[in-house]
Amino acid sequence: MRSRRDFLASAAGAATFYALPAFGQSAATQVVGVSRRGVGAIKVTALLDGFIPLEPSTLTGSDPAQIAALMQSAFLSGTAVDTSVNTYVVETGDRTVLVDGGVVIGPDGAPAFGPTTGKTGAAFEAAGFNADQIDTVFCTHLHPDHIGFFLDGAEARFKNADLVVHEADHAFWTAAENFTGADEQTQSFAAAAQAVVAAYGDRVSLVKGGAAVAPGLEVMHLPGHTPGHSGLVASSGDQSLLIWGDIVHVGVAQFAQPGWTIGFDVDQPAAAATRKKLFDQVATDRLEIAGAHIDFPSFGHLVKAAEGYRFAPSRWDHQL
Repeated sequence: MRSRRDFLASAAGAATFYALPAFGQSAATQVVGVSRRGVGAIKVTALLDGFIPLEPSTLTGSDPAQIAALMQSAFLSGTAVDTSVNTYVVETGDRTVLVDGGVVIGPDGAPAFGPTTGKTGAAFEAAGFNADQIDTVFCTHLHPDHIGFFLDGAEARFKNADLVVHEADHAFWTAAENFTGADEQTQSFAAAAQAVVAAYGDRVSLVKGGAAVAPGLEVMHLPGHTPGHSGLVASSGDQSLLIWGDIVHVGVAQFAQPGWTIGFDVDQPAAAATRKKLFDQVATDRLEIAGAHIDFPSFGHLVKAAEGYRFAPSRWDHQL
C-alpha cells in the first residue's frame, strides 16, 4: 500500500494527463448521448457527460513504442485520446438508480474539466428522466468526474434518493488529515467529495462489497483507483452486466497492457492488480461490462488476445 504522500505526489504529477489546452477549442457538437440496453428485465441507460482528452503517454509504466503501435492499430492519431465520461440510469421495475454523475460544475457554471464535459443533465432530460424518479444514487467513487450531477448548486439534486457509496471511499475523502498539505488540485478533489456527502447528509448510505443496492443490483468492491472504488453488477434471469467505474481510463492502452496505471490511482499497484484480476474474470465468465471511460456507450465484452485483452463492443440492442 502506498503512503498518502506518494498518492499526493503522483496525483499532482498526473495533472498533465488531462490535456487542458484542448478544452478551449471550438467544435461542432454531437447529438445528446443516450443509449439503452436490456439486461433481462432490467433496463440500463448510458448517458454521455462528454469527453476528456487523455494522453496515454502519461500512464505509469507505459512504453512510447507500444503506445504508438496501439494507437496506430486503433486508427488513432495525435497524442491524446478523446475519452468518454459516462453515467448510467438502471431501472429494475421497482427502483430507478443513477450510477455516477459526471463532471462537477463550478460556482461559475462551468464544468471542472472544461466545456467538452458536464452534459449529463442534457442527456438525462433527453432520455426522459426527471430528478423525482431517482430513488437511489450509486457512486462508484467520489472523484470530481463522477459526482457533478448529484448536486444542483450546493444542494442535493435528488430529494427522494439515498447516496450509496462504499464505506472506504467515504472514510478516505472525508478525513481532513488525509489532505493536510496537499496540492491545490488534490484539495479541490477532496472538497468536491465532501460537498456531495454534506449535501445528502443523513441520506448517505455506506456499503461494503456484496451489498444489495436494490433487487438485482450488487456492489462489487474494486479497490486501488480509490480505497472504496466499486462496480455495480446488474443481474436478471440469465443475464448480467457489470458497470465497473474507472477500471480503465484509456482503453486503447490499458486493455492491451492492464499493468499500466494512472497517477490519479490512490494505490497504483492495487489498481493494476484489481484490473488484471477483473479482466481475467470478465473474459473467462463472458460477463458484459460498461465503464465510465470506455468509448460511449461503453457496453461490451473483453476477449483474451495475444497481448492482454481486446474490447468487443456489444451490438445495438434493438429490443429492450
